[in-house]
Amino acid sequence: MKSSPAIQAAIDLTAGAVGGTACVLTGQPFDTVKVKMQTFPGLYKGLADCCLQTYSQVGLRGFYKGTGPALMAYVAENSVLFMCYGFCQELVRKVVGLDRQAKLSDLQRATAGSFASAFAALALCPTELVKCRLQTMYEMERSGKIAKSHNTIWSVVKGILRKEGPLGFYQGLSSTLLQEVPGYFFFFGGYELSRSFFASGRSKDELGPVPLMLSGGIAGICLWLVIYPVDCIKSRIQVLSVSGKQAGFLGTLVLWILCVLLNITCK
Repeated sequence: MKSSPAIQAAIDLTAGAVGGTACVLTGQPFDTVKVKMQTFPGLYKGLADCCLQTYSQVGLRGFYKGTGPALMAYVAENSVLFMCYGFCQELVRKVVGLDRQAKLSDLQRATAGSFASAFAALALCPTELVKCRLQTMYEMERSGKIAKSHNTIWSVVKGILRKEGPLGFYQGLSSTLLQEVPGYFFFFGGYELSRSFFASGRSKDELGPVPLMLSGGIAGICLWLVIYPVDCIKSRIQVLSVSGKQAGFLGTLVLWILCVLLNITCK
């Protein structure tokens, strides 16, 4: 028996919130290192150097900077994403002329996921901005871009409101949309194709937890292979805009490429 849209949306929202929490609790140290290396590529020689410097600077807690905003970001993003995913599937059904009982193809599900990610980006951008600035606070102070300050969530939020106003929380929104919309097309496409592969002609709803976990892992790889370059630009825009007017997406892209090339030639 098919659930009503409201009940299914509540199930999807809960699943997204739980999934987002698990993602942050397991991946926050890696995310912190990623953001540091994206925004300040000249300060670190590589992954190991970034980890060692972070640990020597602030200890183990340095890897968990921005965990609070990260939890809010991913819970909000995944909740909105999976709630809207159900509604967007219904929208795709109407556009292509299918009834509610008809199953969507893997391509149609990927399209629905891409549509849903546009709504998720609106929930993700403000909390992602605060998270990225907290994660790189030490580097910003070290490079002289900001004065030494209390690196707490509230101090970052107050600084954004004071200097940039409420719209300041949406610095990097265009980059976030450029990242999320195509990224989640490949995420949901990879997920559904993987489920089809593991099902081997059976119903995908009959798959056990291991094939589903593997499908999710493959989907995540597809997502990050597509969005990583844009994610680098987004991180730089959101972090470096704290020190004044920051170039837009194209300007930041050019500066980032030049910085990376300069770093390579100097080694």
